[in-house]
Amino acid sequence: MPALFTVQSLIAFLLIGLAAGWLASILLKRRSMGLLANLIVGVIGAVLGAVLLGLLGVQFQGLIGTFIAAVAGAVVLLLLIGLVR
Repeated sequence: MPALFTVQSLIAFLLIGLAAGWLASILLKRRSMGLLANLIVGVIGAVLGAVLLGLLGVQFQGLIGTFIAAVAGAVVLLLLIGLVR
């Protein structure tokens, strides 16, 4: 049975998450929360974006599609965090 993630795909996922968290904070005009916080928001946002867009019947494929879904999810996550604060 093949592994779910290869080392390369895990690194790509983390880099996409980092970039998505950073871009989401810029889009919402929030000051950067730091490298680790951007990574966490981006990775959680990537999962959240994939789930939310999947519920809407939208599916992205490839690197660009994954990045778009990650940014969308990170924006939603930052908006939710802003509501809680």
